[in-house]
Amino acid sequence: MNILILGSGGREHALAWAVMQNPKCDKLIVAPGNAGIAQIADCASFDIEDGGAVAAFAEENAIDFAIIGPEAPLAAGVADRLRAAGLLVFGPSEAAARLEASKSFTKEVCDAAGAPTAAYGHFTDAEAAKAHVRKHGAPTVVKADGLAAGKGVIIAMTEAEAIAAIDDMFGGAFGGAGAEVVIEEFMEGEEASLFVLVDGEDVLAIGSAQDHKRVGEGDTGPNTGGMGAYSPAPVLSAEIEARAMEEIVKPTMRVMAERGMPYQGVLYAGLMIKDGLPRLVEYNVRFGDPECQVLMMRLGAQALDLMHAAAEGRLGEAQVNWGDDHAITVVMAAEGYPGSYEKGTEIKGLDALPEDSSNMVFHAGTKAEDGKVLAVGGRVLNVTARGDTLQEARDRAYAMVDGVEWPQGFFRRDIGWRALD
Repeated sequence: MNILILGSGGREHALAWAVMQNPKCDKLIVAPGNAGIAQIADCASFDIEDGGAVAAFAEENAIDFAIIGPEAPLAAGVADRLRAAGLLVFGPSEAAARLEASKSFTKEVCDAAGAPTAAYGHFTDAEAAKAHVRKHGAPTVVKADGLAAGKGVIIAMTEAEAIAAIDDMFGGAFGGAGAEVVIEEFMEGEEASLFVLVDGEDVLAIGSAQDHKRVGEGDTGPNTGGMGAYSPAPVLSAEIEARAMEEIVKPTMRVMAERGMPYQGVLYAGLMIKDGLPRLVEYNVRFGDPECQVLMMRLGAQALDLMHAAAEGRLGEAQVNWGDDHAITVVMAAEGYPGSYEKGTEIKGLDALPEDSSNMVFHAGTKAEDGKVLAVGGRVLNVTARGDTLQEARDRAYAMVDGVEWPQGFFRRDIGWRALD
C-alpha cells in the first residue's frame, strides 16, 4: 500500500515508525512531517486542514490509505473529503469528531448514553459561568468548549482561580475555543487513558496508558500537552477496562450511530478511576500525544493491520497481540514551555543514540537545516524505550535522555513515578 499520514508531531513520527515496520507498506508519505520523520519517510508540504488539497495530493501520489493524526484536520472534515474522493481513511467524520471538538456535545451524548461522567454546566456568558462557580464552589474544572491543543483545561482549586480562568477564556486566551465554556465537577481518583478502535459497528480495545500533564516534577505546575507517558496503565485493570467498555465506550458509540454519525477511527477515552469505578473525563478523536508513542512502541507492525481493519470495517475479525512488556516516553521540551520559549536552538547527540524495537527518539517540534537538527516547538523530542518491566524501560529512556546535548531543553526526571511508587 501507498500510505499518507497527516501531521508533524511525535505522535505522527511514532505512527510512521510503526507503519514502516509492516511489509504491507510500500511507500509512506507524511505531511508535513519533521526532521525525524524525514529520516524514515518522504515528507510533503501542503495545508493538511484543506480537504481538497489533501485529496488532490492523494490522487496525484496514488495513495491507497490515509491516516489522519491530529484533531484539527478531523474537525475540519478532511476525512469526509477523502472518503468522498474514494480513499480509504482512518479517522472519524467531521460530525463524529465533535466528540473532541465540542465538550458540551460530548456531555450531551454521554447524558443520552447514560455514561458516567462529571456533573457540568455549559455557558456562553461569563457572568452566568461565574454565578455557577459561586454556587457550587471549588475545586472545579473550567474547560474551553472547543479545540485548544490540549491546553484549554484549568483545574481551579479556589473560586478565584475559576473566576480568573473564566475571564481568560471569554477574554480570548484560547481563541475561538473559549467562546463557550464547560464547568465540571472536580473528580477525585487516578486518571488513565483507554484507546479503542472503532469501525462504525465493532469496537476493539488496543491498550492503555497514563500521561503526565503537569510541567513540573511531582505533577506540579500548569498543564501542558503532556510531559511523558507509560503503557500499560496499572490502574486500568482488566475488570475496570471491561466496565469502561460496557458502561462508557459502547453506549457512546451506540448513541453516535443512532444519531447518524457512526464513529470510525481511534477513540481515546480519558478515565478517572476511584474505588474501581471508571468515569469519563473526556474523549479525544485521535491518538494521544505522547501516549501514542508508547502504544506504537509496544504494538509495532500490527498497528497498521489494526488501523486498516478499522477503516475497512473488519474489526470483528481483528485481535491485538500484546507482549508482556512496558514502554515509557520522556518529553524533552524547550525551556519556558508551556509559556514562551526560544526557537531555533540546536540539538546534538541524537546520531549516537540507539534506534531499534526497544529504543527510539520520536521527533515532535524539530526541523533539519544545514545538516543540523533544530528545535522549533514547545515539546520537541519524545525519548521512548521498551522493557520487560517499567523500571527497565524507564532506565533505558533516561539513559538516552542523558545522551542528548541540548542546553536549552528541559524534562521531568519522574515520569512513571505513580506506577513505580
